Order: sequence, then C-alpha cells, then structure tokens
Amino acid sequence: MRAVDIIQKKRDGLELTSQEIQWLIEGYTAGTVPDYQMSAFAMAVYFKGMTTREISDLTMTMVGTGQQFDLSEIAGVKVDKHSTGGVGDKVTLVLVPLVASFGVPVAKMSGRGLGHTGGTIDKLESIKGFQVERSQEEFIQQVQDIELSVIGQSDQLVRADKLLYALRDVTATVDTIPLIASSVMSKKIAAGADSILLDVTVGEGAFMKNLADARRLAQTMVDLGKAVGRKTTAVITDMSQPLGTSIGNRLEILEALAILQGQGREDITVFICELAQIMLSLADVEKTAEEVRQHLTDGSALEKFEAMIAAQGGDLEDLYRPSSAAYVLEVTADQDGYITELPAMEFGLFAMRLGAGRAVKTDSLDYETGLVFEKKVGDRVRAGQVLAKIYANQKISQELVTDFKKNVKISNEAVKVSEIIEIIA
Repeated sequence: MRAVDIIQKKRDGLELTSQEIQWLIEGYTAGTVPDYQMSAFAMAVYFKGMTTREISDLTMTMVGTGQQFDLSEIAGVKVDKHSTGGVGDKVTLVLVPLVASFGVPVAKMSGRGLGHTGGTIDKLESIKGFQVERSQEEFIQQVQDIELSVIGQSDQLVRADKLLYALRDVTATVDTIPLIASSVMSKKIAAGADSILLDVTVGEGAFMKNLADARRLAQTMVDLGKAVGRKTTAVITDMSQPLGTSIGNRLEILEALAILQGQGREDITVFICELAQIMLSLADVEKTAEEVRQHLTDGSALEKFEAMIAAQGGDLEDLYRPSSAAYVLEVTADQDGYITELPAMEFGLFAMRLGAGRAVKTDSLDYETGLVFEKKVGDRVRAGQVLAKIYANQKISQELVTDFKKNVKISNEAVKVSEIIEIIA
C-alpha cells in the first residue's frame, strides 16, 4: 500500500477499507508515514467525512497503538465520563466523587486545558502535592480502595491519537466529527471502563457551534461505544456561557468544594445531580434527584473527594486555601436589567490573558488567577451591583475592565437557561 493512494481515495470521497485505515494509522505511529501525508489525510477527512464503519475502524486501530487498561480486578460496573470541553467546566471535580459516594467505582483519566478551554488535571494540580501521574497498578488499587481516582492520560495510551491531535491542532483539522469521535472514544475505550457518559457541549464556547453538529457527534460516539460493548450515553449541554460561577484553576476548585458542601449555585448543582443520575444508571444504580442531592448536603460526596485528594498526595489544608492572587477587582453593572449574554469563548480567552489558561501546550499556568461571576445569564442586576470579580497577579487596568464589560449584555427581558439540551442513549 501507499499513503498517497489512500489520501487520494479519501480525497475523492470513496470509502476506505479496514486494512487501508489500519496500515495508515500504524504506519504513522511507527514513523513510516510522514506528518505531511497524515496532514493531507486529515484534511481529506475534514472535507469528505467518513462512514460509521470507517470511524469504527479508525477508533479501534488507534486503541491498538498503545497501552490498554484492564480494570477487571475492580469489582462492579466501572464508569467513566468525558466532556468535549468548555469554559468553567469543573463538573468532573464534583460529579465523580458524587457518583463514587454511592459505591460505584469511577476510574477516570482527564486531560489538560488548551486555549479557551480548561482542563481537570490543571485544576487538581493547583492543590499542593496532588499527583496526576500514577501507574496502572496504583490507579487500580486506589479505585479498589476508595472507588475513585482521577489521573492524567498516560503517554502510552492511544499513541496514535497523541500524534494525530498535535498535527490536527496546527493544520486546522480539529473540528471534524470523525476525528473528534475517534479521538475521544479511542481513549475512553483504552481506559477500560464498562460504561461511559459523554458530555457533548454546544454553543459559543464549544467545538460544536450548532445543535445539528452536536447531535451528529454525540450519536457517532454513542454508536462507537455500543459497538465495542460499552454502555454509552451522551448528553448535549449548553456552553454559550461559562459553566458555574468560576473560571480559573484554584477558583474552580473552591467552587467545586462549595457545591460538594451543598452550597453551590442552584443551576449547576441541579445540572451535576442530573448527570450523576445518568451516570449511576449506567452502573445499574437507580437514584432519585433527591437521593443524589442528599450526598452533597450530608458530606458523603465531599468525603470521597477529600479521600481522593489525600490518596494522590494532595494537602487537605491547601485544598481549602483561597486564591492568593495579588489583585482582586470587582466589576459592577452600568445599568438595571437582566443579563442575557456572557459569551463563554470571550471570557475563556479573558481568563487566559490573566494566566489561567494556555495559548500553546508549553505555556505555564498561573493557578490563582481567573474570574468569579456574581451574576449569570437570566439573573436580574441593578446598576452598581457586582457582576464579577477579576483575580490577577498583575495590576488590573481600566482597559481590562472595559474589555470585560463589553462582553456582558444586559436587557429588559429575562431569558431562560437550560444546561441539558438533549440526551442520546
């Protein structure tokens, strides 16, 4: 076989055989297919797409290019969760200990943030001593001991995806459904869980900008999971505004702690409890919304979270430490009305300017900086009321405040907000 023939075939909109896909991906991983040819292939897929069978073959070939975790030693139905990315998304920090507090084992690998999106691992690393790198044996033992572990993705897991994603990132081929679906599901399948919850974000701050594309991606990933015997459900969720009240690593840890103590904002608390119900049902555990919420108010979920932090070397005193940002500035409203827009992308990029995110993978993070919103879309606000607080380690200029305010839209008409738009099972 020749890579150029496979590229041409896909360029012309023809369906590739299983053998052609396997030869190309394995050759790329081995270094015999060069970057420039794989870039051409990715662009051909971007424009011509792939059939369901092609995506399935691509996914499973990628799974075979690296380590695969065997979680069979862990009793019960092992559940995992993945989000396609967003702004202020601290859901994993609350959801996984909440689910684990019902005795359901959660063995989760998470990633880092890039651009306007935040990463769960970065947030956990804002806790002094927390270790995201664990061996497979340590990972499994911890889940056996406390039903919960969240670690960084192994460099040996799905090696083809690691190489291909870096290439897609610099060739404008990130946002194509076949490559997103195979990237996500190859890692979830290799990670070994029995059941998978997929949070597919849609809107201004997500990769999927419209509901039709989000539905196609969600259905594709659900079909991939089911095809290899993994019970899989996807939820399509709104990412038109930041999720919750905080953007920034330390600040999101503090918000997660508030939610875990039953003191979080009502909308994100309800949202996480709904996701927990779905995730529990994937492990054949049926609980009412009230039963799930009880584990936030009675400390059961918080106890699991603290146990995970301690088991992975985290300092429990540092866990509760407030942000040490040198400057904190309150931004106030200029008029009365209802907040109708807080564009997630713009505020994600704003937080990145403060040091809370990375423009490129090699950038270092300032864990202490970010934003905390006092008001969200749908809330009533009066002139002079605090909209948000900016946390920075550089002096906050008036220009920065002006940039913040220009993205806050206030009108006389209230708007309704719903985090979960649709469920695909």
